[in-house]
Amino acid sequence: MLSFILAAATPTVEAHSAHAAEAGLVQELVTKFGIDAVNIGMQLASFTILAVVLYKFAIKPVLATMDQRTSKIESGLKFAEDMKSQLAAAQQESAALIKAAQLESNKIIEETRKTAKDFSDKSQAEATERANGLITKAQQAIELEHKKMLADARSEIARLVVATTERVLAKKLTDADRASYNETAARELANV
Repeated sequence: MLSFILAAATPTVEAHSAHAAEAGLVQELVTKFGIDAVNIGMQLASFTILAVVLYKFAIKPVLATMDQRTSKIESGLKFAEDMKSQLAAAQQESAALIKAAQLESNKIIEETRKTAKDFSDKSQAEATERANGLITKAQQAIELEHKKMLADARSEIARLVVATTERVLAKKLTDADRASYNETAARELANV
């Protein structure tokens, strides 16, 4: 077999003579080392069978396992990338929700402030109105009291005028005289 390989490798005549020299060298090596062609053929057949069995039962399953692991790793990396993008989207969504909540809370706070201000203004206006009403009532009461006091003072002054007149004149006045003096005193006091 080795000679067959050597024969195929040297196709020219010059190569043929060189081949003869090598063949002699190969022949010498074969005899010197005790190489047997049948034995080498058997070893080649055994090695081929061993290589096929190893490929079928060892290398092929190992390669399949490696392919499975590679695909699992790739799917895991793809899943991690998907999760990363979903996490980024979730963070953006939560940031948007937080911003919306802040805007809503600011709006509620502003509405509450406005309502409180309106309520305060309304309460203040009502209090001012009540105070003005109380002041008006007090002024009316004072005016009534003043009129009453003036009426009392007039009647007291008229009574004093009649009493003084009675004493000055040293006589008892009749009811008609008293009424006449009272009217005159009342007119005089009204002009004052």
